[in-house]
Amino acid sequence: MLYHWLFWVGALFVVIFLRYLAFSGLYHYLLRLRLRDRLRHRIFHYEVGAGAQVQTEIKRSAIVSLIFAGFGIAVLFLWQAGWSQLYLSLDSGRDYFWLVAGPLIFLFAQETYYYWVHRWMHRPGIYERVHRWHHESIETTAWTAFSFHPIEAVLQAVFLPLSVLLIPMHVFAFLLLLTVMTLSATINHAGIEVFPASWGRVPLLRGLIGATHHDVHHKQARFNFGLYFTFWDQWMGTESPKFADRFRNVTRHPRSGAKN
Repeated sequence: MLYHWLFWVGALFVVIFLRYLAFSGLYHYLLRLRLRDRLRHRIFHYEVGAGAQVQTEIKRSAIVSLIFAGFGIAVLFLWQAGWSQLYLSLDSGRDYFWLVAGPLIFLFAQETYYYWVHRWMHRPGIYERVHRWHHESIETTAWTAFSFHPIEAVLQAVFLPLSVLLIPMHVFAFLLLLTVMTLSATINHAGIEVFPASWGRVPLLRGLIGATHHDVHHKQARFNFGLYFTFWDQWMGTESPKFADRFRNVTRHPRSGAKN
């Protein structure tokens, strides 16, 4: 039985790690390199991306992928045992209700969990043991997305089995959320702002976290703790007062003469 579960952990590790490499690699080499001339004014640190930092990030990400795989198999076990709230049917109004409500509750709960755990990880004594590895990448890259200390990886991954125990979600909606998590982490660390300036004028879109918002956190660690959304930072007064101006400057067309 143990060998059976170890096999599936190993198989899922391969899937997760290859997905990380695919997301990060494609984002770095296709998006950033193809758009470097059009979006050069939005690139924070384009030259970072080859060398010792990236090698370290990939090695750490392999360990994190293995930890994520272990928790992924835990989710599968909960589902197979009938203990989770995951479902496959769409036979009733309740199923359709949770098809929409489940992911929304998941995102709010994960945002809340991550924000407060993230702030806790910045406490003296905790930061050095748990979170310092991630912040060694001051100039982040697409490869920084999974570059955590193993303890931080456990703190992030434990949310998944807890969420499926409590929140009804369609299986495919849950899998889509996992993809969103990887894509969001890649976008936020790649060092190039892809959100347009117009998003800053739309209240709902303005609350999304992109590369500029998270880049500020890696340089001013006492600000910008959010994961996907800015509402906890705004409610708790931890959003950088310089963020709005920096986003406008970064997304302004270069012919306006603005500088990063």
